Amino acid sequence: MSDDPIHVLIADDHPLFREGVAQSLSYEADIVVVGQASTGEEAVEMAGELLPDVLLLDITMPGAGGLAAAAKIASAWPVIRIIMLTVSEDQDDLLKAMKAGARGYILKGVSAKGLATAVRTVANGGAYISPSLAGNILFEMAHDETEDAINQLTEREQEILRLVAQGLTNREIGEALHLAEKTIKHYMTNVLQKLQVRSRVEAALLAQKRGLGGETSL
Repeated sequence: MSDDPIHVLIADDHPLFREGVAQSLSYEADIVVVGQASTGEEAVEMAGELLPDVLLLDITMPGAGGLAAAAKIASAWPVIRIIMLTVSEDQDDLLKAMKAGARGYILKGVSAKGLATAVRTVANGGAYISPSLAGNILFEMAHDETEDAINQLTEREQEILRLVAQGLTNREIGEALHLAEKTIKHYMTNVLQKLQVRSRVEAALLAQKRGLGGETSL
């Protein structure tokens, strides 16, 4: 970024909170608050007029609300980097905000220093999520990736994985499915690679977490 200050627009329907955020950022030499909005519609209008570097936007506001405003602004003026500043710790809200185009998601309990850091990070092209939420969302993403990987298995591979989760050996699985033990080994190699795990034990644990370890009709 250049040496120019970061221009920030604040959108929140609580005047006292807005003023507090503006006052907090005013102490930062490289950040300038250029405007304040109280509704989603006002945020969209002012964003187009002011073209701030960063928009601090609440999710819950009168009218269309923050998420709808974020989507409109991200589409019309992608140069504006959006940070949701909210009390909501709901992961669905976080994911919706990111899908709407937000680059940051900060809880309103953030410190003045933390807020300034987030503004600078996002203004410089990065992304910022409150640390208390980041760990959970990474876990959910990892869980979703695992679920997607299991869904990518063929029916035969899922069948074999279910039997592995029930504790059967390759030989026992081969006998149950009327396949050679060597064939089961080949299948298991593919399963481990697709699930990105190192052993059949890890594969079995993943299968059990996904409910694939129950009784299977053979």
